[in-house]
Amino acid sequence: MKDTKISDAELEILETLWAAGEALNANEIRARLNEKKDWERTTVLTLIRRLLDKGVIAQEKREVYYYTPCIGREEYVREETKNFVDKFFKGSSRNLAAA
Repeated sequence: MKDTKISDAELEILETLWAAGEALNANEIRARLNEKKDWERTTVLTLIRRLLDKGVIAQEKREVYYYTPCIGREEYVREETKNFVDKFFKGSSRNLAAA
């Protein structure tokens, strides 16, 4: 996961999987996303493929492919926070607090 950039759209897929707490197939992911978004099936599949390529989610073949996150939300948030502090505050939480 180190230094793997995840786009906002990819993060929406991850958030959907984290919220589900179980493996979901592409149609289930899209159905849950479409409560807030109106994404085409191809868009969802492209984002899933990108996350698979980055090693952030895993797939399991059943009757169709099911997807699960390879990283927990807490771990992701911790890593992103560290990256943010490193990038903007030279790794210093004191500098962050001062800002």
